Amino acid sequence: MKKYILTISFLLLGILQINAQEKKESREKIKALKVSYLTAELQLSSSEAQKFWPIYNVHEEKMDNLRNKWRVDIKNKIKDAGNLEGLSEAEAKKLVLMNEDLGKKMILEKEDFLEKVSKFLPYKKILKLHISEREFARKLMRKYGNRNKK
Repeated sequence: MKKYILTISFLLLGILQINAQEKKESREKIKALKVSYLTAELQLSSSEAQKFWPIYNVHEEKMDNLRNKWRVDIKNKIKDAGNLEGLSEAEAKKLVLMNEDLGKKMILEKEDFLEKVSKFLPYKKILKLHISEREFARKLMRKYGNRNKK
């Protein structure tokens, strides 16, 4: 009986590792597609690209960390409580304030990014960046949305 339990445990662990690896590869693929899309849309000169991509990559990492913090700190606490009804008023207040704080940090990060890139990129390209990021997200959602409907 122990052999069966041990074998099943190893199989499940292997499946979880494969799934985690696939998610990581999927994220990396999406990142590469986004870089390619933005490169084509922004038409950066080589000088602009050399300055832009390191700053953009750091900015994206910071924004991802803030979004993940929201998911872990807020969403999981609500989930752990069972739902919103399971939270006390004090816990709900704490989560609302945490959400506001994370929102402020995201705004500060966006302002910092804008300050840095506006030193070498024209505002038209910065505006094109914002539009292109949204277009990429929409295209990505349509693509994954269509997969799920099949």
